[in-house]
Amino acid sequence: MQIQASFDAGQATLYLVATPIGHLADLTVRAAETLQEVSVIFAEDTRQSKVLLAHYGIRTPMISMHQHNEAERVETVIEHLETGVSVALISDAGTPLISDPGARIVQAVIEAGYPVVTIPGPSAALTALPASGLSTEPYLFYGFLPAKSAARQKILRTLSTLPFTLIFYEAPHRIDAMIADLTAVLGPRHCVIARELTKRFESYLRFTLDQSLTLPALKGEIVVLVEGATDVLLDHDDAVVHVELLMADGHSEMEAIKRAAKARHLKKNEVYMAFQRAKKQREQRK
Repeated sequence: MQIQASFDAGQATLYLVATPIGHLADLTVRAAETLQEVSVIFAEDTRQSKVLLAHYGIRTPMISMHQHNEAERVETVIEHLETGVSVALISDAGTPLISDPGARIVQAVIEAGYPVVTIPGPSAALTALPASGLSTEPYLFYGFLPAKSAARQKILRTLSTLPFTLIFYEAPHRIDAMIADLTAVLGPRHCVIARELTKRFESYLRFTLDQSLTLPALKGEIVVLVEGATDVLLDHDDAVVHVELLMADGHSEMEAIKRAAKARHLKKNEVYMAFQRAKKQREQRK
């Protein structure tokens, strides 16, 4: 067992410092003090972080650390800690390691016996969730889904029966395709798109996935939140199986839908829509 005493004086420490996701004033006092006091800051994008540091008058030197050089930077971080100085790690925005690089460094620092301390602050996912109008507990943060539709739908099918609010990040150029896949796999659930959080053009788009809609052109960071599976949604899945069994017994599709809806005390149209979605999903998997 390894026990970490995070605040023993004099320890060389790796600080994971959360930075603003848009509004510069959201940097905490403790975060600013930490960035001022460490020996060096490992930053995902030194050009972007330079703006933040200049705003607060922080002159601590920076070293780039991103997904393409993280493996190389592990040794550099350890070397600094071995000299007895503390270092910080920051991402472009928000809390480090949350859909951002840094996991290798954290694991290596822990294995080397040095403390890792998070300086809490902004997170796009937890900024969006309370204002979304969806259930705040339980929730599941997934991050970025795969870029390709087939892989994306495969992941969504594994999440489809979970009674958790689902939270994703997505890039603007993939949002339309993502919403199409959410609709195909998850059906008529409540969905919220939160964009440009804490910035001037912050906005929330609230709709249901079965709505016919054209999304406006979206820019900037996007958080997508989807209602978790409910008893009604799970009932629909069971009803689809019921319809298939009735059809296997020789009933027509419409007759099977009518009988399944009546037996399960569901609206016929709900069962019909659920059955059509299931058929479409099977066709897409072929």
